[in-house]
Amino acid sequence: MKLLCDIYKGDKKEEMYLYVPKDGGPSNVPEELLKSFGELKLVTTMVLTPSRKLARADINKVLSDITENGFYLQLPPAKFPQANIQPEYRQ
Repeated sequence: MKLLCDIYKGDKKEEMYLYVPKDGGPSNVPEELLKSFGELKLVTTMVLTPSRKLARADINKVLSDITENGFYLQLPPAKFPQANIQPEYRQ
């Protein structure tokens, strides 16, 4: 599978990206989701294939979501990743 994809970001939330097929654009994205982005700006266009590596997304999930839903939403990374909390020491 090979897919030409546009990647957009909005002006409301940092590090949130929307992947959509180049030929369909954001037309299949629900209106409420589009509103949460604010003004969309095209970041890049790229060819997605199962062997391509993405920095913060699983390529198979991206391709699957675009095929099934018409888009893939990449959320910002967690600001405070969960730490391995050790049980409290008791005497």
